[in-house]
This record gives sequence, C-alpha cells and structure tokens, in this order.
Amino acid sequence: MDWELESFRLSLSGRSGATVRAYLADIDGLATWAARGSITGPAGVSRLVLRRYLAFLSTRRYARATIARKVAAIRCYFAWCQRRGVITRDPASGLRAPAVTSRLPRVLRHQEISSMLEAASRAATAADPRRRALALRDAAVVELLYASGLRVAELCGIDLDDVDTGRGLVTVVGKGGKQRRVLMHRTCGDAIARWTTEGRGLVVRTSDAAGALFVNTRGTRLGPRDVRRILDRLAPVPTHPHALRHTYATHLLDGGADLRVVQELLGHASLRTTQVYTHVSKERLLAVYGETHPRA
Repeated sequence: MDWELESFRLSLSGRSGATVRAYLADIDGLATWAARGSITGPAGVSRLVLRRYLAFLSTRRYARATIARKVAAIRCYFAWCQRRGVITRDPASGLRAPAVTSRLPRVLRHQEISSMLEAASRAATAADPRRRALALRDAAVVELLYASGLRVAELCGIDLDDVDTGRGLVTVVGKGGKQRRVLMHRTCGDAIARWTTEGRGLVVRTSDAAGALFVNTRGTRLGPRDVRRILDRLAPVPTHPHALRHTYATHLLDGGADLRVVQELLGHASLRTTQVYTHVSKERLLAVYGETHPRA
C-alpha cells in the first residue's frame, strides 16, 4: 500500500500550481510522520491518528494559518481516497482546523506608490542600458499591479499577446485556471509599452521567455519571488505584492465603486471574499476622521 501522491496530484488539475505543490507537500509530510508509527497508507489512518498529527504540528509551532491549510489538504486527500474506494470511511470528515486570526490587509498610501514609481524612474536614467531596461520593467510591474489589482501569479503568467494597450485590457489566468480580462489605465499602458519597446529586448536571452511579458535578470519569465524583490527594492518599507491588490480594491471602494464590480475586477468567486475590503475602507475612514476632526 502507498499514498498514491502522483494520482492525487492529477486529481488537483483544476487548482492553482501553488495549491497543488502545497497540498502534495502537506500529504507527504503526513505520510512521513505516519510511517514512524508503521502506517504505510491512507487505510491505516484513523481520526485519532489525524488528531495526534495536528497535535504534533502544534508542538512544532506551525502558524495557525499553515495548520489550517494542512487540514484543508488532508480533507481533500481523504475525500479523494474515499471516492476511489481506497478507504471505506473518511477519517478527515469534519476535522477542524484551528481558528485563524483575521488580519486586515495593509493598504498603501498614494505617496508610497508614487515613491516606488519615482525610484524606478530615477533608475531609468542610469548610464548602463541594461539597468535602464530593468528599471522600465520595474515601473511597468508596479503600475500593472496597482492599475489592475492582479495576483502576483497572474502578473507573472501574462504573455505579450495577452496585452491590448490600445483598449486598455489585459487577459489573465486566475485561480482554478479561470481566464478573465482586467482593465488598465493609460499611464499603465504607456509604462508597459516603454518596457516592451525599449527595455525588454535587452533582457530576454532564452527561448522559453519568448512570449512572456515580464522577465527577470536571467532573461527568463518573471516569478513571484522576483516581483517581491522588485517591490522590496523600490518601496520605503518591505512590501508584499498582494498589498498592491489590497490597495487597488480599497481605493476603488473609497472612490465609490460598487462591491460587486470590485468582485468582478478582482476575479473573486464569492462576494464574501471581496467584503474584507469594506472593513479596510471603514478602518481608513475612521483613521481619517481621527486625524482631521478637531474634537476627535
């Protein structure tokens, strides 16, 4: 008996690459731990075994969010095993994950975004042509993340043919392989045009990046870690790419955009996911009230 991880991987075809990798690692971790107790496959796992495994994870000081994801992977795996007839009873049915403390996402101020773009503009005046090219790329990356509210994986997956600067549209592939079109403003389109016409050709080196919109210093397709390095280099404080997505949504709502419109623009399947940004907006309103009202 074994855990059939390869077959399980194939069953996750509708999920994002990051989710597939995380789930496989989570089940592999469970299998490694279970082997210490001579459990060689899913049929040997009981509900008690899973509860002991969660207790073990807690002693290893994993974050609650990480344990919650591992529980989600375990539920998915054993439900799959039951559907295939590998087990007759699902030991993970109803298995509870620890409550995850919900934190409001950080919203960047307009000045912070301007500061990042100004830093990229200064770098674009460098004498070295390659440095100038990379600065044009960095400016286009920041503009597009903020202009369209993209997930970092969506940004990295964009090809040249996906961009229509004339109509201000970008086609992206989101979670679950769902394709959607997002909007971008003219300034963002101009930044992308400058990168593709003046800078990209100086950086692309390999054929595997021939169609990619953004490439890294090695000349291959830009990855999420590359984007994080770009933002950390340009921002006054460490900034996660998702902060620009949070900022995009919050600024739209602050400007009067309808929540369902924001949901569509972000590519959220559920309105509940989008509603977190209404809380962010309220927090910002309270902060402004506290800072500006003479008696607050």
